[in-house]
Amino acid sequence: MINVLFVCLGNICRSPMAEAVFKHLVEQEGLVSHFNIDSVGTSSYHIGDLAHRGTRRVLSDHGIKCTSIARQINRRDLETTDYIVAMDQSNVSDLQYASRGVLADDRISLLLSYADGVTRLDVPDPYYSGNFEEVYQLVEAGCRGLLAHIREEQGI
Repeated sequence: MINVLFVCLGNICRSPMAEAVFKHLVEQEGLVSHFNIDSVGTSSYHIGDLAHRGTRRVLSDHGIKCTSIARQINRRDLETTDYIVAMDQSNVSDLQYASRGVLADDRISLLLSYADGVTRLDVPDPYYSGNFEEVYQLVEAGCRGLLAHIREEQGI
């Protein structure tokens, strides 16, 4: 089982969006049995909350279900996850700090580093901008690239 964990600050906008999009892509490819997919936040701001209504709306507009409940990353996540995929450099820094002595930094990456044709590396937080459709487009591009990368790396 390949464990993929998407990470943002509060786990209500970007990372649950990436979790839902990646699950959707994995289902379309018939690879569900190969993956365990989840999302978390680096902060405790929204523990127990549903994904932001803007995230749920844009995913619904694209025919994707979102059932994520916000939670904060924990030591078990760091110990058991194969691919820890952050939304921005601040998340990467928080993850590197939290994972001292637990895992090698090479398991932490930025989602948009996998996106073809995207020049930015940080997924902007729509919690502040309200631009959930733009974020969806970036997240989808990153998730498509990530899935291709994992398929090649894992031989599936």
